[in-house]
Amino acid sequence: MSDSSQFHLLGERRFAPFFGVQFLGALNDNVFKQGLVILLAYQTSTYTSLSSDVLQNLAQALFILPFLLFSATAGQLADKYEKSHLITVTVAIELAVMVLGAAGFFLMSIELLLAALFLGGVQSALFGPVKYAILPQQLKSTELIGGNALVESGTSVAILAGMIFGGWMVTQPGWGIAGVAVSTCAFSAAGIALSLAIPKAPAADPGITINWNPVTETWRNFQFTRQNRTVFLSVLGISWFWFYGAMFITQFPNLAKNILVANEQVVTLLLVMFSIGIGTGSLLCERLSGHKVEIGLVPFGSIGLTVFAADLYFSTTVHLRDAPIALAPFLADTAHWRMLADLTLIGVFGGFYIVPLYALIQSRSEPAHRSRIIAGNNILNALFMAAAALLAIGLFAAGLTIPQILLVTALLNAVVALYIFSLVPEFLMRFIVWMLIHSIYRLEESGLKNIPDEGPAVLVCNHVSFLDALVIAAACRRPIRFVMDHRIFNMPVMRFVFRTARTIPIATAKEDPGMMERAFEEVAKTLREGGLIGIFPEGRITDSGELSMFRPGIQRIVNTTPVPVIPMALRGLWGSFFSRKDGAAMTKPWRLRPFRRIGLIVGAPVPAAQMTPEDLQSRVLALRGDWK
Repeated sequence: MSDSSQFHLLGERRFAPFFGVQFLGALNDNVFKQGLVILLAYQTSTYTSLSSDVLQNLAQALFILPFLLFSATAGQLADKYEKSHLITVTVAIELAVMVLGAAGFFLMSIELLLAALFLGGVQSALFGPVKYAILPQQLKSTELIGGNALVESGTSVAILAGMIFGGWMVTQPGWGIAGVAVSTCAFSAAGIALSLAIPKAPAADPGITINWNPVTETWRNFQFTRQNRTVFLSVLGISWFWFYGAMFITQFPNLAKNILVANEQVVTLLLVMFSIGIGTGSLLCERLSGHKVEIGLVPFGSIGLTVFAADLYFSTTVHLRDAPIALAPFLADTAHWRMLADLTLIGVFGGFYIVPLYALIQSRSEPAHRSRIIAGNNILNALFMAAAALLAIGLFAAGLTIPQILLVTALLNAVVALYIFSLVPEFLMRFIVWMLIHSIYRLEESGLKNIPDEGPAVLVCNHVSFLDALVIAAACRRPIRFVMDHRIFNMPVMRFVFRTARTIPIATAKEDPGMMERAFEEVAKTLREGGLIGIFPEGRITDSGELSMFRPGIQRIVNTTPVPVIPMALRGLWGSFFSRKDGAAMTKPWRLRPFRRIGLIVGAPVPAAQMTPEDLQSRVLALRGDWK
């Protein structure tokens, strides 16, 4: 396990060339699309008789149609063939598309430009499964969040640079359109050269036979995706984010033109703020998640997507103007700062939302058909984006304004989030754990590398407070099934967290011998299946701050299922609101001070044959030291 910054990956060949290729691809797409969007928004009559509102959403639908038609095939190709070569082929296709787009710009042909937009969607559909399936092959499990964060933030920076560059260039009199055409072809050529440096990524399933029927293969991809319920619902969550993003980004040109009465540069500014937010939120994910796939960030992100989108509605409706405004006076008016802050924060919370979901899919998908699961994700993304375009057109027809459409999207996000989190309580449980640990405590970790990435083990720890299990769960990268006194298990609110985490309630033989036997049976089953068990061998929360004698239950566990035992020690929780210092816990509210410094120290594994309760107790005490 490496706790180094995610940025070290940018200096390694297993990641850097791939990052450069996807960065150039996103940059190029947005130079082309931004040039096209600006032309369609501000010079619509030169190209077509359609209204700009309809044309913007029509172009969006045309770009995503290939994801429906070709993603199923792309997923098969990505699983069947070596991935670095596929990346080179897809970038070569991108160059051909940009040559066609250049012809459309020079000839001022809406038909050629829309054809290039469609074919650009084809290229993106082919690249998508390779892009996300190659990361788990090249990165360690502890690098997956950081790698995805770099990809998402790099994409946001590329989008930002592409929008600025494309939006500025296309408005230059005389040579701007030619500049867009030439630069897009040059970026594609550079991407081809860089793709040749990507290390080989072997085929996941070279023996598969390609099914060229998009309908039957799409259905098959969905079956792969549905095999793991959490993965499938994560895919739905990602697809919803693309719906949400499409509803926002597609309206930006006409929001600036018709609502804010601003020029083309303000369109770029709105997109810039949104992209900066996405990049910032993505990069923060690694630090906030502690180098693990922390799905507790997903509900946190969803809350921000609703709150700040709703506030954006109010901020846009307050500042309507009658006279056009340029970029400088737009920025000089402090009334617009709230709007820009909303857009930035929507992006930040969007990063919190999307990065853990992508990492979750990559880490929990079966490697042999991971690319096809990602292809199924892309198909659903396309369906949701098409639905967003159709809904926007329908809402315009019903007479809604752009700010009202944004408000509808914010409210829909709240409904969809509640629905998904009700289906997968693990998201909400991890959110509660994450919020508790990051608002009440400041956790210092040491020795987490002693917890194996795979295989069974028993974690033993001192028991200081009612939040001990949550602190350990928040720090550990792997799920832990804790064995817990049934009275603590049944505490209000916390019961939901413990039940969702598959905590095993236990009672003494005197209280309920049946419950005790069932608990030991469940522990043995979990260990046989390769899981982690967490126990507090003292059997009760300390009321003195000192360790009580470890009970013999741990000996019974390892005698039944011999596995390594890993001693751990919590430090700094004695005297907190949730401890029993000077009486009952949770009765002294003045102890609820935020960001209390606590520690979790993990010792070296002890082989089952060498383990005794007395030895474990001395090891835990040594790890804890004098800091209670």
